[in-house]
Amino acid sequence: MADQAQEPTMDRILQEISVVGRRLEGMDCAMVSMAEEMKTIRTEIASFQSRVLGLEQRVSKVEAHASSFQGRDQELLFLRSKLTDLEDRSQRDNVRFVGFPENMEVEDLHRFLRDTLPRLTGITFEPPLEFQRAHRLGPQRTDTDACPRSIVACLLCHTQAHQLIQRARTQGPFQLDGHTIRMSGDFSKETSDRRRAFLASVCDSASWR
Repeated sequence: MADQAQEPTMDRILQEISVVGRRLEGMDCAMVSMAEEMKTIRTEIASFQSRVLGLEQRVSKVEAHASSFQGRDQELLFLRSKLTDLEDRSQRDNVRFVGFPENMEVEDLHRFLRDTLPRLTGITFEPPLEFQRAHRLGPQRTDTDACPRSIVACLLCHTQAHQLIQRARTQGPFQLDGHTIRMSGDFSKETSDRRRAFLASVCDSASWR
């Protein structure tokens, strides 16, 4: 009777052992799958690390290049400043005239300026004005209503160029046969732009007072 009572119990134990075995087999399969996934993840992480290292190296190279470019930019700005200064110095004997009508000088621009400027400005030049060169800027104007081309003249005597510019600052603009004549120094484009910007800012600030 005792043996017959224990038989169902042993069967249940064997069944439970079988179930646990199957579960363990399933866990083994899951562990194997997890191990494969971990291996794949480690491979991907190694690949990402390699890419990040490559990107860091490229960024370091770019930063090095950018640093060298900054130095070159400073050098370029310095060279441009020196070039502007040299250009302004080379043009310090130049005077720019605005407002003389086209063909007013007929043929000889040097003679026209030499005869007209003393009468226009009221300055008696001794010795008489002499020009190294003088010319109008740009191509010949065919439209009679268009603004006349400016004249740039390089004087042989720096003192006379300075006299003209100073007289223009204190007494200009001048009138000649109903035409308004202005004269100024002939500067480089950079210097001219800075002067225009400065004058514009001064006018704007004065208008708010």
